[in-house]
Amino acid sequence: MQIDVLTLFPEMFAPLGYSIMKNAQDQGHLTFNTHNFREFAVNKHGHVDDYPYGGGAGMLLRVEPIVEQLEKIQQSENTRVVLVDPTGVPFTQELAKEWSQEEQIVFICGHYEGFDQRVREFVTDEVSVGDYVLTNGELPAMVMIDATVRLIPEVVGNEESIVQESYSESLLEYPQYTRPREFRGMAVPDILLSGDHAKIDEWRRQQALLNTKKRRPDLIEQADLTESELEWLNNQEI
Repeated sequence: MQIDVLTLFPEMFAPLGYSIMKNAQDQGHLTFNTHNFREFAVNKHGHVDDYPYGGGAGMLLRVEPIVEQLEKIQQSENTRVVLVDPTGVPFTQELAKEWSQEEQIVFICGHYEGFDQRVREFVTDEVSVGDYVLTNGELPAMVMIDATVRLIPEVVGNEESIVQESYSESLLEYPQYTRPREFRGMAVPDILLSGDHAKIDEWRRQQALLNTKKRRPDLIEQADLTESELEWLNNQEI
């Protein structure tokens, strides 16, 4: 198996040079690489982030550096590309087992307030290790890599079960976008460019509801929704 990680901080993965990860590499069961996607920064200053369209706090990672780095290392169309993201499906032992059978997995680690929504068009999986906030995507990636590598045949003699985490009651986040306004035919929704913040807030709330219904329907019953929101949501096809 080959595992590649797209990250702004390759040095954070030093712990994976020890223990089972080291043994897996020494025995030829695993090839592990990190790639700093700042190599594809959008300007000479090394910028890979920008302000979100429609306003909001924080910065978003731009789409171009990530996609260009991914295309440089992706071996085939069958490569598993994992976006480490708190809005993704929960990571489980079953998913680790599934990943352990892949020839190549690429993990994309984020910082700041998240990714331009269009990054998601280039991934196969969006995965979270729990409903809590961390300062980066590198730590969750290391957890998932460790859990996956130890299930590669001959790396560890016996598989162990993983403890399931409980989740909070919050809705998943709405899609976000930053520059460029259009990338490979994918455009930023017009509403985010309208300047009408009331409509932007309404759109974001609706998108959050749809995202939650689509990805984590179990959270809907726990969420604090109005009767009109529930009625609207029930009329939406996913």
